[in-house]
Amino acid sequence: MHVTILDSLPLWAVFALTLTLVMLAVEAGYLLGKKHEGRHVQTSPVSTMVGATLGLLAFMLAFTFGMAGNRFEARKTLVIEDANAIRTAYLRADLVDKADTVRIHKLLREYADIRMNASLHPGDQTPEALSRTEQIQDALWTIGVRISREQVNSNTVCLFLQSLNDVVDKHYKRMTIAFSNRIPATIWLVLYSILFFSMAAIGYYSGITLSRSRLIAVVLALAFSSIFLLIEDLDRPHQGFMQVSQEAMIKVCRQMEADASRDAEP
Repeated sequence: MHVTILDSLPLWAVFALTLTLVMLAVEAGYLLGKKHEGRHVQTSPVSTMVGATLGLLAFMLAFTFGMAGNRFEARKTLVIEDANAIRTAYLRADLVDKADTVRIHKLLREYADIRMNASLHPGDQTPEALSRTEQIQDALWTIGVRISREQVNSNTVCLFLQSLNDVVDKHYKRMTIAFSNRIPATIWLVLYSILFFSMAAIGYYSGITLSRSRLIAVVLALAFSSIFLLIEDLDRPHQGFMQVSQEAMIKVCRQMEADASRDAEP
């Protein structure tokens, strides 16, 4: 599991950290600029520097937000694909012998429940739960291999094995995107560095021109802190305010439970 530099902090702490950093940068820049008051015959080079740093900050924010947003959308798509793969494997299990069908259905229902609970309740995403999903995958594949050896050149068995392969494939894709493909710590470090120097440049310009406005500083701090919070929220798969809907997986679990209840009726 890939851990980023901010994962040890709750989201409210990320917001507070960014807010504090912006306010400190503006204040430090203002105090430095006030000391240099009158040394600049023209302030246009300083204003150009402020514009350049803000442009660079905007570029980095857009780049980072795009990374987080694309991965959020990918997680949404993979939930649907994962649910469809499980449902397809469940239905295609009817193509094999009855005894194997019952066993496969039971394993897939347990598998889907684990996946759904781990997504809805992050505390359930334990190593034991992950180990159990992999054990179920191995058990399903063992059944599929045995069936394929018993029924060589069977098209129905090939369809079932393909659906099992899709189940495993979607599982590893979800795990990779959720826990490995995160915003690197280097990008966060560069982003916060640019933020600090950009806000310090604004404060410096205010200092040399004696045009300080605390209201503007507060507005800037709140705006940039909100953007950083949003990016970090999008980058956390099982925390925060913006979570991927698990409706597709919930619907599949309900359908499989309904099928199990109907099959159990005499």
